[in-house]
Amino acid sequence: MAVSNPLAKILDTNRLTGPNFTDWLRNLRIVLNSEKLAYVLDTEAPAVLENPTAEQRAARNKWTDDDMKVKCYMLASMSNELQRQHEHMESAADILLHLKELYDEQSRTARYEVSKRLFRAKMSDGQSVNNHCLAMIKDIEELEKLGMTMDAELQTDLILQSLPDSFS
Repeated sequence: MAVSNPLAKILDTNRLTGPNFTDWLRNLRIVLNSEKLAYVLDTEAPAVLENPTAEQRAARNKWTDDDMKVKCYMLASMSNELQRQHEHMESAADILLHLKELYDEQSRTARYEVSKRLFRAKMSDGQSVNNHCLAMIKDIEELEKLGMTMDAELQTDLILQSLPDSFS
């Protein structure tokens, strides 16, 4: 992606493949925020009026141009297969909506499975404390990647509660 924004490199190295939707969207928003374009994903296009004022026409043109830039960023940072599926969509918001329909449910299911494993974790007697804690930390980090964050105290409490009573 040959663009003037050095942050756009994160989209090159983190192309959307599907399962990484949450990470990709976070990176996309970082790039779009740096260029003051993220509003396009969250607002509708200004209405097409019969006799718009110069200001209304300028606002509509700006939104349309910005939407095209966002759409290009999105398409350029997708796998080839996802590009083919989305290149003919009308707006960046339409692409995002479709991607959420495809991949947000997968993220929700993955988040549920990881959180279930984490909240039910119990170290058995004789198991290495180090390995048990590392496995729990890995699950905590996986949840963060999926968009679920916990403060450090809750993380510590979860790990401590997963230890056998012999550690009290």
